[in-house]
Amino acid sequence: MLRLCALAGFKDVGIARLSLQAGSSRLVPARRDAYVIRLLIADHQRKVGTCPIEKLTTRTKKKSSPSTLLVRSTYRYHPDTQQQAMAHLTTNAFTRRFLTATARPTVNKLNLSSTRAALSSLAQYPQHRSPKAQSSLKSAAPLSTLNSRQIQTAADSSAVNPDKIPSDDGEKFKITLDADYYQTYKCDAPSLELEMTKAELVQMYRWMVTMRRMEMAADALYKQKMIRGFCHLAIGQEAVSVGMESAIKPDDKVITAYRCHPFAVLRGGTIKGVIAELLGRKDGMSSGKGGSMHIFTPTFFGGNGIVGAQVPVGAGIALAQKYLNQDDKHATFIMYGDGASNQGQVFEAFNMAKLWNLPAVFVCENNLYGMGTSAERSSSNTKYFTRGDQIPGLQANGMDVLSVHNACKYAKEWTTSGKGPLLLEFITYRYGGHSMSDPGTTYRSREEIQHMRSTNDPITGLRNRLLEWNVIEEAELKAIDKQAKAEVDVAVEEAKKSPEPNPETDMWTDIYYKGTAPKWMRGREKEEVHRYKPEECKAYRMVLQVTAKWYIIMA
Repeated sequence: MLRLCALAGFKDVGIARLSLQAGSSRLVPARRDAYVIRLLIADHQRKVGTCPIEKLTTRTKKKSSPSTLLVRSTYRYHPDTQQQAMAHLTTNAFTRRFLTATARPTVNKLNLSSTRAALSSLAQYPQHRSPKAQSSLKSAAPLSTLNSRQIQTAADSSAVNPDKIPSDDGEKFKITLDADYYQTYKCDAPSLELEMTKAELVQMYRWMVTMRRMEMAADALYKQKMIRGFCHLAIGQEAVSVGMESAIKPDDKVITAYRCHPFAVLRGGTIKGVIAELLGRKDGMSSGKGGSMHIFTPTFFGGNGIVGAQVPVGAGIALAQKYLNQDDKHATFIMYGDGASNQGQVFEAFNMAKLWNLPAVFVCENNLYGMGTSAERSSSNTKYFTRGDQIPGLQANGMDVLSVHNACKYAKEWTTSGKGPLLLEFITYRYGGHSMSDPGTTYRSREEIQHMRSTNDPITGLRNRLLEWNVIEEAELKAIDKQAKAEVDVAVEEAKKSPEPNPETDMWTDIYYKGTAPKWMRGREKEEVHRYKPEECKAYRMVLQVTAKWYIIMA
């Protein structure tokens, strides 16, 4: 239902006209002291319900496409609330679904204060409200629950003073981020100014291009049926992994869900290791036995296939850091998606992390869609950064690598200074489906995907700024692109040449930590019993000896 409480039912007063189609929103005068509001909303999945405002006329018609319904209605409202009413309309959860992909710059400039002003204006004109509007206003949502402004997700909105860009690649210079990049919950926003060097910016670009090339190669191999099973790609979300890695240290810990390939490489793995693992080869990062969702390094605790299960595990890693007195130096970044945010174990991990003040940064990678379902259809509260209860939260633009870098740096400083956990939410977007079996176009339009690719792409956004700020020449950027493609192509060919694991021998390895294996592992039949080598079960024998001595002493 479209809720327009800010426009609630004025009688016999000035009228305004507002046209919403394909993301446009503008006020058009109809006559001298009167305007007409017109709402034009097209969507084949929803129908416009009754509104808590006074409807004058309604006309419906179908366009050429039988699935598209146009609803045109006229409403009354007081002209003094013209701007505030439009602000509330475009920040409404219903209309935001249309405006997110088509008119984001318009929505980005709206904020909660405009909505509050609209409701305040309504209170000033009680004589103009109809009885129906009076009852509608009584049931309207309180100010604390109204939708606030949308986060800016443009990838190239940062600014810099061209006169202050140094010639030296290693010298830092100041960059100013867009004011609409952050929203906060129980904490202050990070500074909009950050310092970077030319070399760091170029490295970010190189990483993002390489990660996308790797994911594109995995996509091609899957379609050639060389990769079997699950495969979740992060094409479109490169700014999150690269921005995070550029802001933290090698000794910080990261754990994520199934969209994990870029994190594995950036956290110490190799492209060959990731591709070989996807192909099920011995040179894979898990010896070809883990697959897409089970890739690890000493500071990267994987991909995890069970939705939300990695969140309490990540809280345990943060607990270990605190137990080892490392909480003032290092943090654990616990990644999960908007689909996993409704899992009960996530809230349990929140509670324990805050109770024990763990150095945990919970990171919701919100790409707006779960497995075939938009966030609005599955979550009553889509502002995931506010779900931590006593844990402060920060929502940030996940399509700008500099925004992610700044937010992660702020989050680590927060947790390592003894303030406890912090909840980050990055608004990002995946170009493909949830997994390779999902076309990704049954629950969103191709036009929406193409719009995000053409206007909000994180790689293109950084590329444009590097050229605008004269950080690098276009020929050098093309050389980086070519080098990234060549690097991935070589890694793919090497991964293809890697042998497959031997089921008879490799089935028994990598089950226990080295030196802790038991003497044997029992199979279903006598022939299936596997006996480990003495060096593999040395520690296990020591445990048995200590246990035996303990029993003797107790006896």
